[in-house]
Amino acid sequence: MTPSTEFLTARGLHKSFSGDHGTRAVLGGVDFHVARGEFVAIVGPSGCGKSTLFTLLAGLDDADSGEIVLGGERITAGVPRCAYMPQNDLLFPWRSVLENASLGLEVQGVPRARARERAGTLFAEFGLDGFEDARPSQLSGGMRQRAALVRTVVQERPLLLLDEPLGALDSLTRTDMQYWLQDVWSRFRWTALMITHDVREALLLADRVLVLAPRPTRVAREIRVDLPRPRTLDTTATDEFTALEREVLAALVPTVST
Repeated sequence: MTPSTEFLTARGLHKSFSGDHGTRAVLGGVDFHVARGEFVAIVGPSGCGKSTLFTLLAGLDDADSGEIVLGGERITAGVPRCAYMPQNDLLFPWRSVLENASLGLEVQGVPRARARERAGTLFAEFGLDGFEDARPSQLSGGMRQRAALVRTVVQERPLLLLDEPLGALDSLTRTDMQYWLQDVWSRFRWTALMITHDVREALLLADRVLVLAPRPTRVAREIRVDLPRPRTLDTTATDEFTALEREVLAALVPTVST
């Protein structure tokens, strides 16, 4: 990837936290780039600093050193330029699905009627048509995540940060949502970064996988996923998919045989 194609660039990110037991280094020099319209998955050991990295990308905190550049402009705390979707859907039970989906726009100052109109235009694409007036408790887990994703993407931020967006779902629903997410991404072509602990999920969805090292983390390995799209259940049974899965696992756990 040449510098001209880079849309998001992280350079030399270091971050430490101080506590009663001293200073704990979390990020130890993180470097990576993402092209416009690319889907990049991030995997790494539990507690290695993935969520800390996302707080910096989301503009919720500053790095101790290093920089993040998005579309030629630096990301700093207090100036959010990304749309952030956490693992839990965080839908308010007293608001309708449409009211929840428009909430991010309303917080940004978009008039309520206009915000709901914009969010409503995505309901058919996201399989939520007819559920505008439903309450979150009336939706399945997968539909709740679709509503949360509408709330995220309708903000039209240049970068989507997906922090284990399917991690709370049961296995069957999660598999269904993986293929659905691949489909809507292929239509909208968002620039997306996704944290996941599921290696197969990363390989199904991503153009590249960034493997993070244990804390203080850095990018230990970058693995390109040169598999044709759309990726299907049959894709996961191919020798190419199996080889990539072993490569990612070997980077995560060096004792795994390759």
